[in-house]
Amino acid sequence: MHALVEQATEHWVYLAPLLSDPHSEAEYDARVEALDEILDLVGDDETHPLAGLANRLGDIIESYDEAHRPMPEVSGSEVLRYLMQEHGIAQSELPEVGAQSVVSEILNGRRKLNWRQICELSERFGIATDSFKDPREKLNVLPR
Repeated sequence: MHALVEQATEHWVYLAPLLSDPHSEAEYDARVEALDEILDLVGDDETHPLAGLANRLGDIIESYDEAHRPMPEVSGSEVLRYLMQEHGIAQSELPEVGAQSVVSEILNGRRKLNWRQICELSERFGIATDSFKDPREKLNVLPR
């Protein structure tokens, strides 16, 4: 183990800037750029020697994002509207939701997405079902 500590000591000056939490946008940008370079080297190879570093750097970046760039609270219909715009999809092109009139009611807030619709949209767009959860609604949980 002593040799490992010696190697870490020898290389720490190069790794420390990557593994410390960023305290500014410039430091954050440097971590993101470094992660991009590492991911170009690692690719999909989870056994690559730098895969662990990529994972740790990703955690550091995610932590900074959560603290300094929180996701806005949006409704399921707002997520759906965004996805439709991003993918150039018309209301009539969403069989996962239903007829164009159903899509229109959802987008106008007169109707909510149901669980089946959420699951099918999640699969279609490759995003988590939680993405369609309305953060403004509280769960009705009955006490025991």
